[in-house]
Amino acid sequence: MTSPVRALWDAPPASPAPPRRVWRDWALVGALAPLILVEASVRPDVAWRWVWAAVLIALLPTLLWRRVRPLTMIAIAFAIGAAAGVATGSDSQLFATAYLLVLPYAVFRWGSGRAMVLGGALVAGGILVSLTGAPPLGDVIGGIAVAVATAALALAFRWRAGSRARELDHVRLREREHLARDLHDTVAHHVSAIAVQAQAGTAVASVDPDAAAEALRAIESEATRTLLEMRAMVGVLRRPGGETELAPTPGFTELRRLERSGGSGPAVAVRVAGDTATVPAPVAAVVFRLAQEAVTNARRHARNATRVDVVVRIEADGVRLDAHDDGLGAASAPPGFGIVGMRERAALLGGTLEAGPAPGGGWLVAAWLPRRERAT
Repeated sequence: MTSPVRALWDAPPASPAPPRRVWRDWALVGALAPLILVEASVRPDVAWRWVWAAVLIALLPTLLWRRVRPLTMIAIAFAIGAAAGVATGSDSQLFATAYLLVLPYAVFRWGSGRAMVLGGALVAGGILVSLTGAPPLGDVIGGIAVAVATAALALAFRWRAGSRARELDHVRLREREHLARDLHDTVAHHVSAIAVQAQAGTAVASVDPDAAAEALRAIESEATRTLLEMRAMVGVLRRPGGETELAPTPGFTELRRLERSGGSGPAVAVRVAGDTATVPAPVAAVVFRLAQEAVTNARRHARNATRVDVVVRIEADGVRLDAHDDGLGAASAPPGFGIVGMRERAALLGGTLEAGPAPGGGWLVAAWLPRRERAT
Protein backbone atom coordinates (compact mmCIF):
# COMPACT_ATOMS: atom_id res chain seq x y z
CA MET A 1 0.00 0.00 0.00
CA THR A 2 1.11 3.55 -0.61
CA SER A 3 2.00 5.67 2.38
CA PRO A 4 -1.23 7.77 2.52
CA VAL A 5 -3.40 4.67 2.17
CA ARG A 6 -1.41 2.83 4.84
CA ALA A 7 -1.64 5.85 7.12
CA LEU A 8 -5.43 5.88 6.69
CA TRP A 9 -5.66 2.12 7.21
CA ASP A 10 -3.62 2.28 10.42
CA ALA A 11 -5.36 5.38 11.80
CA PRO A 12 -6.66 4.87 15.35
CA PRO A 13 -10.29 5.42 16.40
CA ALA A 14 -11.47 8.94 17.08
CA SER A 15 -10.13 10.70 20.14
CA PRO A 16 -11.54 11.41 22.65
CA ALA A 17 -13.29 8.06 22.83
CA PRO A 18 -17.08 8.11 22.45
CA PRO A 19 -19.56 7.20 25.19
CA ARG A 20 -20.95 3.69 24.89
CA ARG A 21 -24.58 4.68 25.21
CA VAL A 22 -26.45 7.73 26.41
CA TRP A 23 -30.10 8.33 27.17
CA ARG A 24 -30.62 9.85 23.71
CA ASP A 25 -29.82 6.49 22.12
CA TRP A 26 -32.58 4.76 24.06
CA ALA A 27 -34.96 7.61 23.31
CA LEU A 28 -34.17 7.36 19.58
CA VAL A 29 -34.77 3.61 19.52
CA GLY A 30 -37.96 3.97 21.56
CA ALA A 31 -39.31 6.67 19.24
CA LEU A 32 -38.41 4.98 15.94
CA ALA A 33 -40.15 1.67 16.62
CA PRO A 34 -43.71 3.06 16.78
CA LEU A 35 -42.99 5.51 13.94
CA ILE A 36 -41.98 2.63 11.67
CA LEU A 37 -45.20 0.78 12.49
CA VAL A 38 -47.30 3.90 11.92
CA GLU A 39 -45.66 4.55 8.53
CA ALA A 40 -46.15 0.94 7.44
CA SER A 41 -49.85 1.09 8.36
CA VAL A 42 -50.54 4.33 6.44
CA ARG A 43 -48.60 3.49 3.28
CA PRO A 44 -50.31 0.55 1.55
CA ASP A 45 -48.58 1.53 -1.70
CA VAL A 46 -45.21 0.26 -0.44
CA ALA A 47 -44.52 -3.33 -1.48
CA TRP A 48 -43.73 -5.73 1.36
CA ARG A 49 -44.19 -2.90 3.81
CA TRP A 50 -44.66 -5.09 6.85
CA VAL A 51 -41.59 -7.16 6.01
CA TRP A 52 -39.51 -4.03 5.70
CA ALA A 53 -41.03 -2.64 8.87
CA ALA A 54 -39.97 -5.80 10.72
CA VAL A 55 -36.45 -5.54 9.24
CA LEU A 56 -36.10 -1.90 10.27
CA ILE A 57 -37.30 -2.63 13.80
CA ALA A 58 -34.93 -5.61 14.04
CA LEU A 59 -32.02 -3.33 13.08
CA LEU A 60 -32.80 -0.70 15.72
CA PRO A 61 -30.42 -2.26 18.31
CA THR A 62 -27.50 -1.46 15.98
CA LEU A 63 -27.95 2.18 17.02
CA LEU A 64 -27.04 1.29 20.59
CA TRP A 65 -23.61 -0.10 19.64
CA ARG A 66 -22.85 2.15 16.67
CA ARG A 67 -20.12 4.15 18.48
CA VAL A 68 -18.12 1.29 19.97
CA ARG A 69 -18.62 -1.18 17.09
CA PRO A 70 -19.39 1.01 14.08
CA LEU A 71 -18.05 -1.33 11.38
CA THR A 72 -19.77 -4.37 12.86
CA MET A 73 -23.10 -2.57 13.10
CA ILE A 74 -23.02 -1.25 9.53
CA ALA A 75 -22.02 -4.71 8.27
CA ILE A 76 -24.96 -6.28 10.11
CA ALA A 77 -27.35 -3.69 8.70
CA PHE A 78 -26.12 -4.14 5.13
CA ALA A 79 -26.21 -7.94 5.40
CA ILE A 80 -29.75 -8.07 6.76
CA GLY A 81 -30.91 -5.38 4.34
CA ALA A 82 -29.39 -7.22 1.38
CA ALA A 83 -30.96 -10.51 2.46
CA ALA A 84 -34.38 -8.85 2.78
CA GLY A 85 -33.93 -7.23 -0.64
CA VAL A 86 -33.14 -10.57 -2.26
CA ALA A 87 -36.07 -12.26 -0.51
CA THR A 88 -38.61 -9.59 -1.49
CA GLY A 89 -37.09 -8.57 -4.81
CA SER A 90 -37.35 -4.90 -3.87
CA ASP A 91 -35.77 -2.19 -1.74
CA SER A 92 -37.32 -0.57 1.28
CA GLN A 93 -39.42 2.44 0.29
CA LEU A 94 -40.29 3.44 3.84
CA PHE A 95 -39.11 6.89 4.86
CA ALA A 96 -37.98 5.48 8.20
CA THR A 97 -35.15 3.72 6.37
CA ALA A 98 -33.31 7.03 6.55
CA TYR A 99 -32.32 6.31 10.15
CA LEU A 100 -29.77 3.81 8.82
CA LEU A 101 -27.67 6.80 7.69
CA VAL A 102 -26.65 7.07 11.32
CA LEU A 103 -24.54 3.92 10.88
CA PRO A 104 -22.19 5.20 8.10
CA TYR A 105 -22.01 8.48 10.01
CA ALA A 106 -20.83 6.56 13.07
CA VAL A 107 -18.18 4.72 11.03
CA PHE A 108 -16.58 7.94 9.80
CA ARG A 109 -17.12 9.80 13.08
CA TRP A 110 -15.86 7.21 15.55
CA GLY A 111 -14.28 4.29 13.67
CA SER A 112 -10.63 3.45 13.07
CA GLY A 113 -8.98 3.92 9.71
CA ARG A 114 -9.71 0.39 8.53
CA ALA A 115 -13.30 0.73 9.74
CA MET A 116 -13.68 3.87 7.61
CA VAL A 117 -12.17 2.15 4.56
CA LEU A 118 -14.27 -1.00 4.88
CA GLY A 119 -17.41 0.90 5.87
CA GLY A 120 -16.97 3.24 2.91
CA ALA A 121 -16.55 0.21 0.66
CA LEU A 122 -19.85 -1.21 1.96
CA VAL A 123 -21.64 2.06 1.26
CA ALA A 124 -20.12 2.28 -2.21
CA GLY A 125 -21.03 -1.34 -2.87
CA GLY A 126 -24.61 -0.70 -1.83
CA ILE A 127 -24.81 2.24 -4.23
CA LEU A 128 -23.41 0.14 -7.09
CA VAL A 129 -25.88 -2.67 -6.40
CA SER A 130 -28.76 -0.20 -6.54
CA LEU A 131 -27.65 0.82 -10.06
CA THR A 132 -28.37 -2.66 -11.41
CA GLY A 133 -32.10 -1.92 -11.35
CA ALA A 134 -31.63 1.11 -13.66
CA PRO A 135 -33.10 3.65 -11.22
CA PRO A 136 -33.79 7.23 -12.33
CA LEU A 137 -30.69 9.39 -12.67
CA GLY A 138 -32.02 11.83 -10.07
CA ASP A 139 -32.31 9.07 -7.50
CA VAL A 140 -28.72 7.94 -8.19
CA ILE A 141 -27.30 11.44 -7.86
CA GLY A 142 -29.38 12.07 -4.75
CA GLY A 143 -28.20 8.83 -3.10
CA ILE A 144 -24.55 9.56 -3.82
CA ALA A 145 -24.93 13.14 -2.56
CA VAL A 146 -26.53 11.96 0.69
CA ALA A 147 -23.78 9.37 1.28
CA VAL A 148 -20.99 11.87 0.58
CA ALA A 149 -22.64 14.54 2.75
CA THR A 150 -23.03 12.07 5.63
CA ALA A 151 -19.37 11.06 5.47
CA ALA A 152 -18.22 14.68 5.13
CA LEU A 153 -20.30 15.77 8.12
CA ALA A 154 -18.94 12.93 10.24
CA LEU A 155 -15.33 13.72 9.28
CA ALA A 156 -15.88 17.42 10.00
CA PHE A 157 -17.14 16.69 13.52
CA ARG A 158 -14.33 14.18 14.01
CA TRP A 159 -11.69 16.74 13.01
CA ARG A 160 -13.31 19.41 15.18
CA ALA A 161 -13.39 17.17 18.26
CA GLY A 162 -9.79 16.06 17.68
CA SER A 163 -8.67 19.65 17.25
CA ARG A 164 -10.42 20.62 20.45
CA ALA A 165 -8.81 17.70 22.31
CA ARG A 166 -5.36 18.70 21.04
CA GLU A 167 -6.00 22.29 22.08
CA LEU A 168 -6.97 21.16 25.59
CA ASP A 169 -3.86 18.97 25.80
CA HIS A 170 -1.76 21.98 24.79
CA VAL A 171 -3.42 24.11 27.46
CA ARG A 172 -2.84 21.41 30.08
CA LEU A 173 0.83 21.20 29.05
CA ARG A 174 1.25 24.95 29.37
CA GLU A 175 -0.42 24.91 32.78
CA ARG A 176 1.88 22.11 33.91
CA GLU A 177 4.90 24.10 32.75
CA HIS A 178 3.58 27.18 34.54
CA LEU A 179 3.01 25.18 37.72
CA ALA A 180 6.48 23.63 37.45
CA ARG A 181 8.06 27.08 37.21
CA ASP A 182 6.05 28.37 40.17
CA LEU A 183 6.93 25.34 42.27
CA HIS A 184 10.59 25.59 41.37
CA ASP A 185 10.82 29.33 42.02
CA THR A 186 8.85 29.29 45.25
CA VAL A 187 10.03 26.07 46.88
CA ALA A 188 13.65 26.36 45.75
CA HIS A 189 13.92 29.88 47.13
CA HIS A 190 12.63 29.04 50.58
CA VAL A 191 14.33 25.65 50.83
CA SER A 192 17.63 27.26 49.86
CA ALA A 193 17.18 29.78 52.64
CA ILE A 194 16.37 26.97 55.07
CA ALA A 195 19.48 25.04 54.01
CA VAL A 196 21.72 28.08 54.41
CA GLN A 197 20.32 28.87 57.85
CA ALA A 198 20.63 25.23 58.92
CA GLN A 199 24.29 25.16 57.89
CA ALA A 200 24.94 28.39 59.75
CA GLY A 201 23.13 27.15 62.85
CA THR A 202 25.12 23.91 62.83
CA ALA A 203 28.40 25.81 62.51
CA VAL A 204 27.76 28.13 65.47
CA ALA A 205 25.66 25.89 67.71
CA SER A 206 28.55 24.90 69.94
CA VAL A 207 30.04 28.40 70.37
CA ASP A 208 27.07 30.76 70.03
CA PRO A 209 23.72 29.31 71.15
CA ASP A 210 21.97 32.64 70.56
CA ALA A 211 23.05 32.68 66.89
CA ALA A 212 21.88 29.08 66.55
CA ALA A 213 18.51 30.00 68.02
CA GLU A 214 18.26 32.91 65.57
CA ALA A 215 18.98 30.50 62.71
CA LEU A 216 16.22 28.20 63.94
CA ARG A 217 13.78 31.09 64.05
CA ALA A 218 14.72 31.99 60.47
CA ILE A 219 14.19 28.38 59.43
CA GLU A 220 10.77 28.37 61.07
CA SER A 221 9.82 31.58 59.26
CA GLU A 222 10.93 30.28 55.86
CA ALA A 223 9.21 26.93 56.42
CA THR A 224 5.97 28.66 57.37
CA ARG A 225 6.05 30.81 54.24
CA THR A 226 6.79 27.75 52.12
CA LEU A 227 3.81 25.87 53.55
CA LEU A 228 1.51 28.84 52.99
CA GLU A 229 2.53 29.21 49.34
CA MET A 230 2.30 25.48 48.73
CA ARG A 231 -1.18 25.36 50.25
CA ALA A 232 -2.24 28.24 48.04
CA MET A 233 -1.04 26.38 44.93
CA VAL A 234 -2.67 23.12 45.97
CA GLY A 235 -5.90 24.99 46.72
CA VAL A 236 -5.95 26.39 43.20
CA LEU A 237 -5.50 22.91 41.77
CA ARG A 238 -8.00 21.03 43.93
CA ARG A 239 -10.93 23.43 44.24
CA PRO A 240 -13.34 24.29 41.44
CA GLY A 241 -13.35 27.79 40.01
CA GLY A 242 -15.05 30.40 42.11
CA GLU A 243 -14.47 28.60 45.40
CA THR A 244 -10.75 29.28 45.81
CA GLU A 245 -9.45 32.31 47.58
CA LEU A 246 -6.47 33.22 45.44
CA ALA A 247 -3.35 34.70 46.99
CA PRO A 248 -2.34 38.15 45.75
CA THR A 249 -0.11 38.18 42.70
CA PRO A 250 3.49 38.82 43.79
CA GLY A 251 4.96 42.12 42.68
CA PHE A 252 7.21 44.95 43.76
CA THR A 253 6.08 44.79 47.39
CA GLU A 254 7.26 41.19 47.65
CA LEU A 255 10.39 42.13 45.68
CA ARG A 256 11.57 44.40 48.48
CA ARG A 257 11.13 41.53 50.95
CA LEU A 258 14.05 39.77 49.28
CA GLU A 259 16.40 42.23 50.98
CA ARG A 260 18.65 40.78 53.66
CA SER A 261 21.28 42.71 55.62
CA GLY A 262 22.41 40.18 58.17
CA GLY A 263 22.53 36.54 59.08
CA SER A 264 24.18 33.80 57.09
CA GLY A 265 24.60 33.93 53.36
CA PRO A 266 25.18 36.97 51.19
CA ALA A 267 23.39 40.22 51.90
CA VAL A 268 20.72 41.16 49.38
CA ALA A 269 20.09 44.76 48.34
CA VAL A 270 17.09 45.70 46.19
CA ARG A 271 16.78 49.00 44.36
CA VAL A 272 13.81 50.00 42.21
CA ALA A 273 13.97 53.06 39.98
CA GLY A 274 10.78 54.35 38.36
CA ASP A 275 7.05 54.39 38.92
CA THR A 276 5.98 50.89 39.90
CA ALA A 277 2.29 51.78 39.63
CA THR A 278 2.58 51.96 35.83
CA VAL A 279 3.81 48.37 35.46
CA PRO A 280 1.09 45.78 34.71
CA ALA A 281 0.62 43.15 37.40
CA PRO A 282 1.70 40.19 35.21
CA VAL A 283 4.94 41.96 34.32
CA ALA A 284 5.58 42.84 37.98
CA ALA A 285 4.98 39.21 38.96
CA VAL A 286 7.55 38.00 36.43
CA VAL A 287 10.05 40.61 37.65
CA PHE A 288 9.63 39.28 41.19
CA ARG A 289 10.00 35.62 40.13
CA LEU A 290 13.14 36.38 38.10
CA ALA A 291 14.70 38.32 40.98
CA GLN A 292 13.71 35.60 43.45
CA GLU A 293 15.33 32.89 41.35
CA ALA A 294 18.46 34.97 40.79
CA VAL A 295 18.85 35.54 44.54
CA THR A 296 18.23 31.86 45.22
CA ASN A 297 20.89 30.80 42.71
CA ALA A 298 23.39 33.27 44.19
CA ARG A 299 22.80 32.00 47.72
CA ARG A 300 23.09 28.37 46.67
CA HIS A 301 25.83 28.42 44.08
CA ALA A 302 27.91 31.63 44.15
CA ARG A 303 31.25 30.85 45.78
CA ASN A 304 32.24 33.17 48.62
CA ALA A 305 29.58 35.69 47.68
CA THR A 306 28.94 38.39 50.26
CA ARG A 307 26.44 40.56 48.42
CA VAL A 308 23.72 40.34 45.80
CA ASP A 309 22.51 43.54 44.16
CA VAL A 310 19.09 43.51 42.50
CA VAL A 311 18.39 46.61 40.41
CA VAL A 312 15.08 47.19 38.65
CA ARG A 313 14.73 50.10 36.23
CA ILE A 314 11.28 50.99 34.97
CA GLU A 315 11.73 52.57 31.57
CA ALA A 316 9.31 54.04 29.06
CA ASP A 317 9.00 50.90 26.97
CA GLY A 318 9.86 48.17 29.44
CA VAL A 319 11.37 46.99 32.70
CA ARG A 320 15.03 46.09 33.05
CA LEU A 321 16.27 43.77 35.79
CA ASP A 322 19.89 43.21 36.77
CA ALA A 323 20.86 40.81 39.54
CA HIS A 324 24.59 40.64 40.25
CA ASP A 325 26.54 38.84 42.96
CA ASP A 326 30.19 39.29 43.92
CA GLY A 327 31.03 35.61 44.07
CA LEU A 328 34.21 34.14 42.65
CA GLY A 329 33.59 33.17 39.06
CA ALA A 330 30.47 31.60 37.64
CA ALA A 331 28.06 29.57 39.67
CA SER A 332 29.39 26.03 39.79
CA ALA A 333 26.07 24.20 39.82
CA PRO A 334 24.96 21.20 37.78
CA PRO A 335 22.50 22.00 34.98
CA GLY A 336 19.01 22.51 36.34
CA PHE A 337 15.68 24.09 35.51
CA GLY A 338 16.20 27.50 37.10
CA ILE A 339 17.72 29.39 34.17
CA VAL A 340 15.46 27.55 31.72
CA GLY A 341 12.38 28.57 33.70
CA MET A 342 13.59 32.17 33.92
CA ARG A 343 14.07 32.37 30.16
CA GLU A 344 10.63 30.85 29.60
CA ARG A 345 8.99 33.40 31.91
CA ALA A 346 10.68 36.28 30.10
CA ALA A 347 9.85 34.86 26.67
CA LEU A 348 6.16 34.46 27.53
CA LEU A 349 5.96 38.25 27.90
CA GLY A 350 8.04 38.91 24.79
CA GLY A 351 11.17 39.71 26.80
CA THR A 352 14.72 38.42 26.96
CA LEU A 353 17.01 37.09 29.67
CA GLU A 354 20.75 36.46 29.75
CA ALA A 355 22.66 34.82 32.58
CA GLY A 356 26.41 34.30 32.85
CA PRO A 357 29.69 35.46 34.35
CA ALA A 358 29.92 39.24 34.80
CA PRO A 359 32.88 41.10 33.26
CA GLY A 360 34.12 42.31 36.65
CA GLY A 361 33.54 39.01 38.41
CA GLY A 362 30.56 37.26 39.90
CA TRP A 363 27.39 36.20 38.14
CA LEU A 364 24.95 38.46 36.33
CA VAL A 365 21.32 37.91 35.42
CA ALA A 366 20.04 40.57 33.02
CA ALA A 367 16.43 40.60 31.84
CA TRP A 368 14.32 43.00 29.84
CA LEU A 369 10.51 42.83 29.77
CA PRO A 370 8.15 44.98 27.70
CA ARG A 371 5.61 47.05 29.58
CA ARG A 372 2.74 45.34 27.77
CA GLU A 373 1.91 41.65 27.88
CA ARG A 374 2.43 39.86 24.63
CA ALA A 375 -0.85 38.76 23.05
CA THR A 376 -1.30 35.00 23.16
